Amino acid sequence: MKLECNGNDLSDAVARVIKAVSVRTTNAVLEGIKMSAENGTLTLTATDLELSIEHMIRANVIESGEVVVPGKIFGDFVKKLTAQSIVLTATGARLKIDYERSEGEFGCYPAEQYPEVNSVADTQYFEMKNSDLKDLVNKVSFSVCTDDAHPTLKGVLFEINESDVVAVALDGYRLAKCVKPLVTTTASTSLVIPVRAILEISRLIEDNDNTVKFFMHKNFLMVRLDATTITTRLIDGEFVNYRQIVPQHFDTHVYIPKALFEGAIDRAVLMARSEKNNYLVRFDISQNNMTVRSRSEVGNLEENLPVKTDGADISISFNARYFIEFLHCMDCDTVVLHMTNSTSACVVSPAGGIEEYIYLVLPVRSL
Repeated sequence: MKLECNGNDLSDAVARVIKAVSVRTTNAVLEGIKMSAENGTLTLTATDLELSIEHMIRANVIESGEVVVPGKIFGDFVKKLTAQSIVLTATGARLKIDYERSEGEFGCYPAEQYPEVNSVADTQYFEMKNSDLKDLVNKVSFSVCTDDAHPTLKGVLFEINESDVVAVALDGYRLAKCVKPLVTTTASTSLVIPVRAILEISRLIEDNDNTVKFFMHKNFLMVRLDATTITTRLIDGEFVNYRQIVPQHFDTHVYIPKALFEGAIDRAVLMARSEKNNYLVRFDISQNNMTVRSRSEVGNLEENLPVKTDGADISISFNARYFIEFLHCMDCDTVVLHMTNSTSACVVSPAGGIEEYIYLVLPVRSL
């Protein structure tokens, strides 16, 4: 293999695909990036057998071929190159890179040992706006479970309906649900997308009204983003029936200015920072006031916030960190806490927007 390409193009391509390089594997070739050159194109591919990313750049291909370079060191090396033209030459198990008046050389893996990326038919799909997908991922991904004991919950549930998509993530302590419109779809179905894959797709798209199309085939999902193709294996297993978790009726509804509430919680987290205290904060809620309290070895905090309460007064405690992530992704003026008592789940939503986005969090033992 021998080719000439732009250094910045190569660096950008490596930065895109390296997210799929395996970091914990007994198969060393999965730590590499496969480079295939033919017909004026250099294609870079990385996979850990669950997530695959492929990116193509233009190149002057002098001799077609393919090689697998060590991902991390090659990535660190090429990102230091500039826009000058570089020449890649693969001979046997070595890859030489010529740039300006210098050269480097890398030991490589046999290309024939690299696994083939699963192909996904483009018959079944759903399509949505880039901006809607980015907002959806931002609002639910932080609630995904990180415990290997619950593999199904390590992804985001996508329920594809005729006109919208319902996304749900939960970890046993909290649940986030977001509804966004679809541009079009060919099927009504449910699938669980690994959070790593959906975060990477969201990162690679622009925040605009262009659309992104997800192709579905068997237990794989594929997205094409210009010169980049992302393929992921879907998570098998039955997702939790979240509808049984979310209460439908509440006795108390508390309307709070979002900016004031977020500031109070930010300060409460600082004061409640203690392994023993587990970021515990208490809300003492009356008709026109909510007192936010936290205590730890670091210090104590007590803040009074103006609220409007419909229903009975209530005192309830939470892990404040669970509110931080939720509030930081909100863009509304007022949030509403929907509660029944101090031991039942609290559902939080933007004022007037409970159908589009809700966040459920379980209380903890009171201070």
